[in-house]
Amino acid sequence: MLHELEIKDILLIKRLSLEFSSGLNAFTGETGTGKSILLDCLGFALGARGQASMVRDGTERGEVLAVFSTKNSNKVNLILDEADIPKSDELIIRRVNFSDGRKAAWVNDKRVSSEFLRYLGENLIEFHGQHDERGLLDAKGHLHLLDQFAKTGPALSLVKKAFLNFKENQKALEAFTRKNQELADEEDFIRHNLKEISDLGTYQGEETELDTKRRLMQNSQSIRESITEASTLVDRGGAEGQLSGAIKCLEKAAKNIENVLDEPIEALGRAQFELQEAQSGIFDVLSNLSFNPEDLEILEDRLFAIRGLARKYKLTVDQLPEFEHKLKEQLNFLENGKKNIEGLKINYDESLKEFDHLSKRLSKAREKAAAVLDRMVEKELKPLKMERARFKTEIKQISPSELGQDSVAFTISTNAGGKFGALLKIASGGELSRFLLALKVCLTNDQNGVSMVFDEIDRGVGGATADAVGRRLLQLAKNNAQVLVVTHSPQVAALAERHFLVSKVIEDEKTLSQVNQIKGEDRVEEIARMISGDRITDEAREASRVLISGYSKK
Repeated sequence: MLHELEIKDILLIKRLSLEFSSGLNAFTGETGTGKSILLDCLGFALGARGQASMVRDGTERGEVLAVFSTKNSNKVNLILDEADIPKSDELIIRRVNFSDGRKAAWVNDKRVSSEFLRYLGENLIEFHGQHDERGLLDAKGHLHLLDQFAKTGPALSLVKKAFLNFKENQKALEAFTRKNQELADEEDFIRHNLKEISDLGTYQGEETELDTKRRLMQNSQSIRESITEASTLVDRGGAEGQLSGAIKCLEKAAKNIENVLDEPIEALGRAQFELQEAQSGIFDVLSNLSFNPEDLEILEDRLFAIRGLARKYKLTVDQLPEFEHKLKEQLNFLENGKKNIEGLKINYDESLKEFDHLSKRLSKAREKAAAVLDRMVEKELKPLKMERARFKTEIKQISPSELGQDSVAFTISTNAGGKFGALLKIASGGELSRFLLALKVCLTNDQNGVSMVFDEIDRGVGGATADAVGRRLLQLAKNNAQVLVVTHSPQVAALAERHFLVSKVIEDEKTLSQVNQIKGEDRVEEIARMISGDRITDEAREASRVLISGYSKK
């Protein structure tokens, strides 16, 4: 609910501060005084585009500040939470328009974008008027409005869940079928590749192993010569013989020298043992270096074969076993494809059947609510002097979506037997205003805390019809709701709980708009002006008092 509106240096407004209440708030004044400027400023604060020309002549910036109560607005509080904006019982929006066209906006002192401001504004105030194509005239929102009226929330949640499940199963079936077909088209090629790789039978690390053996074989002759020479140096005619001789000499000398040569003899014994171990190892290596030259040719053929196959598939040799496993999986996928497709088809059919069942049940609820709404709107149209007009909520079946299988459009016929058509195309200005009002009364008959703005919705009507319009605006404003209306109708103004007069003043040879809340005789005088025009008569004043007092007693 809007509590305060402050405007500074916007168009004809130098400085203005207004306070609003729940109920019906009316703005009146002569044509051209700037009544619509107030709504333009409110719209600007809520994200509407503002031209640089909105800034008052001679100033660098214009500013609008709007204060709302969000105590009972769960949706608004959720939006603030998502945007990480501090919350309190009051929501303060401030937006600045600079003379060079730049704009800036804050919500509870946090900088926000114009896009966010528009999204937030849509959940704070509803704007309605003859040229408002974003509200009741926008057929894109009619389904949502009907669902609100029908209270289909729980059923709609089930439909949405069923639709998402159906689409998920459809996606899985289509993806599996597509993949299965792609593999089927390449089955012969897959089997050929698998046979080629399987026949070769390579394994992880084989290339490294073969390459090591190959290098060893290629260098075996020079390696064998070096190892043979080393073996000669340590055999019995070499180091081993010398060690044996040394040990014998020391043992002979030790017979005459008690214990003195024990340690050297033991050390030489250990060296002799290690030398024997080395001889054994050298012999083993020499034995392994003995190979048939054909073995090298066989090894190289194997190495060249696995490397060639890897190049063919643009892989490394170590990737061939993994590729072989992948090919086997693809063949297994093909072999089990029919069975798997049948299972996915069953899931798809069951989910589609569930969605179809729930969406049809939702459609029936919408059709039932639409019939009730149609009767309610037509009942409201009669006191608005549109007895021959007809209203019909048109429901058509469309492609499935998370909202079901329905499209909804509010249509009207203004003449008996006439064709039904879109609100904006069929009705004239005055008729359209009354249609919108009747529809809004019916759609909000049990909603609380709603803020609505109507810009000259009573245009083109008078007398009893204007009285009916005013009473329906008052009906909208009850139950702690709030209605702001710009009106030229004395009947509507007389019903207002707060009455604001918009007028022009001259200050420093410049024309400015000012707005004042009027009460008592000031209000009597304004409504009398609305009745009689520029020349206010005593009869008009008396009629004004009758209107005000008569309405206040009802």
